[in-house]
Amino acid sequence: MIWIILAIVAILVLLIIVSYNGLVRLRMQTQEAWSQIDVQLKRRNDLIPNLIETVKGYAAYEEKTLTKISELRAQVAQAKSPAETMQASDALTKQVSGIFAVAENYPDLKANASFVKLQEELANTENKISYSRQLYNSTTGNYNAKLQVFPTNLIAGVFSFKPVQFLETAESEKAVPKVDFNF
Repeated sequence: MIWIILAIVAILVLLIIVSYNGLVRLRMQTQEAWSQIDVQLKRRNDLIPNLIETVKGYAAYEEKTLTKISELRAQVAQAKSPAETMQASDALTKQVSGIFAVAENYPDLKANASFVKLQEELANTENKISYSRQLYNSTTGNYNAKLQVFPTNLIAGVFSFKPVQFLETAESEKAVPKVDFNF
């Protein structure tokens, strides 16, 4: 009889250990996914000054756009939470696309090898940010789901595991773009 009780206790302890370790692993994956976003945001922030300097050489009077980009870049670097970081990042993405619109007015700039290379690097970085956001939300979903399913929800409650917020798209980004073919 004692052996049966010991076996049941051993199984319960093993279940607790496996559940706890699984929660820790998922929490770490979520943190790692956020770190990947942070790395790509830093990469973009490092590219932007070079892009701005290249554009400045061609478009001196576009100073307002370039100043706004510098300010938003600083906001991304100073953000204190993932939500603040992504809000500043979204605003920065909009402004950076403005630089490419400026380039349309300067054919020499569009042909400039430095500008083209920086534009490609920035586009590549934006794609990596997008992928990293998807990865973050996916790992966050896995982690949050694990917090809600039995029996790990019991372990999560005992050890104070908390759900993580998903990154959300700003309402302005969800609007359907207007396409107009009237020239």
